[in-house]
Amino acid sequence: MSERILTVSDVSFVRQGRAILSGISLGVDRGQHWALIGANGAGKSTLLSLLGAVQHPTGGVVEVLGRRLGRVDLRELRSLIGHVNPRHEVRSPLTVRDVVATGFTGTPELMMRWEPSDSERVRIDELVELMGMTDRRDARWQTLSQGERGRTLIARALAPDPRLLLLDEPTTGLDIAAREQLLDRVDELRARHPDLASVLVTHHLEELPASTTHAMLLRDGRVLAQGEADEVLTGPLVSEALDYPLKITRADGRWAVRTDRSAARAWADPPLAG
Repeated sequence: MSERILTVSDVSFVRQGRAILSGISLGVDRGQHWALIGANGAGKSTLLSLLGAVQHPTGGVVEVLGRRLGRVDLRELRSLIGHVNPRHEVRSPLTVRDVVATGFTGTPELMMRWEPSDSERVRIDELVELMGMTDRRDARWQTLSQGERGRTLIARALAPDPRLLLLDEPTTGLDIAAREQLLDRVDELRARHPDLASVLVTHHLEELPASTTHAMLLRDGRVLAQGEADEVLTGPLVSEALDYPLKITRADGRWAVRTDRSAARAWADPPLAG
């Protein structure tokens, strides 16, 4: 039986008189893994900030686990959401285990006079292992590669055992090997936690985990298409979303993108009006 984790109803967001999002509706059920795809400025990260209770919508309704933004304490709501931001700042020389521990307090640094409980220490080690960071568990944040930081931040987001995980361009700045390692870990995480729901933002279809189940295409702050991934991530729809002719293929669960050469000629040289 499905369980609705996230409901977005006719949401709009206006900043300095400009509509960033208009008429957005979305439903995410337990065990679903959504991708938000669109060009720069399409509104992906803004929508994710609403889903993570970082900002309130200008209009419409956002409900997370039955709790409606504007009618619930935001700190309480954020404790139910795992939010992975690759721009997360750690200024102190914390170890990997320390950074994961801050997921329990929701703070960027360890709180003074706070210590994780025995059960929390066990969970920290489990998450460090899940993300393939056991050999680096005592390494300081400043010595970690970008890929190691990404995996550490996912472990941190999972510390309070959230039912919704939000990933904002988690493979930003990674080389190919580090990207593949992180995506493999995301797939493993989803397999081990079948009740977890997630939403991932990316510009690139090649950076989608194989476990992606659903997708939403955004263009100019509006929904172009949404639904099951294989029905949405097609050449015609993605081409329209990104305003460029593309061919989309999928093998072993992963997507690949190439220019549609035949369509590109017509795209570059539209027929003259009669």
